Amino acid sequence: MATVEISKEQQAAVTPHSTPATAQPKTITLRIARSNPSEGTLPKFDEFKIPVQKWTTVLEAILYVKQNFDHSVAVRYSCRQASCGSCGMKINGKPSLACYTKISELDSNIITVEPMNNFPIIRDLTVDFKQLFSTHKKMKPFVISEESEITPGTKESIQTPKDLEKFLQFSYCIKCGLCNSACPTMATDSSFIGPQGLAQAYRYVADNRDKGKKERLKIVDQSHGIWRCHFAGSCSHVCPKGVDPAMAIQMLRGYLLGFGK
Repeated sequence: MATVEISKEQQAAVTPHSTPATAQPKTITLRIARSNPSEGTLPKFDEFKIPVQKWTTVLEAILYVKQNFDHSVAVRYSCRQASCGSCGMKINGKPSLACYTKISELDSNIITVEPMNNFPIIRDLTVDFKQLFSTHKKMKPFVISEESEITPGTKESIQTPKDLEKFLQFSYCIKCGLCNSACPTMATDSSFIGPQGLAQAYRYVADNRDKGKKERLKIVDQSHGIWRCHFAGSCSHVCPKGVDPAMAIQMLRGYLLGFGK
């Protein structure tokens, strides 16, 4: 395990979200999981002593390490505002978005970041989302209409606020993969559809404008589908957008059992 400490000169020159001298940064230890399966390297942790402010996010801390110590650290990120879902990882054991997690909220001077569970590791903190996106696509994540083309004179699909409320929260999914990472069933069944895919299936099944309900219910009603969920609820606990996949799965089961409307 390698440990790198920052010098006073580096601390003065570059501090995440630099502030006036009156705001003194504290020093924390950032432990970053390192691995490269394509090269057969053994997993390890590299430690870095870095300065942080009360508003410094975990992503900012990682990028600080890339800028000042080791540019080879692999991490996926984009928006930095919890909109794109790119920077999912385990932070002190919990699947979280690095850009949305402040170090001050973790109540620890040692921050450990690791790649998400239940995904193939590409390198370091970066995992492969191919299966997540493939499963999402299989759920047909779009409104299926009886009309294949928009013709002149076509009217708007009217929907009441009550109809919208049935599925609105599930449209907030950003496909970050945190729910799948937290799911204990996915840890034992790599072919399981997963909470993300099932929640998206419900989002469209519950949409009264959609005509593909039977088609989607058939997709989820299979051996690695909805009945493999044991309702641990961990998927809902980690969602950064307040989506409740566990509830969606229960509601979807209701449709399969004939209780849905």
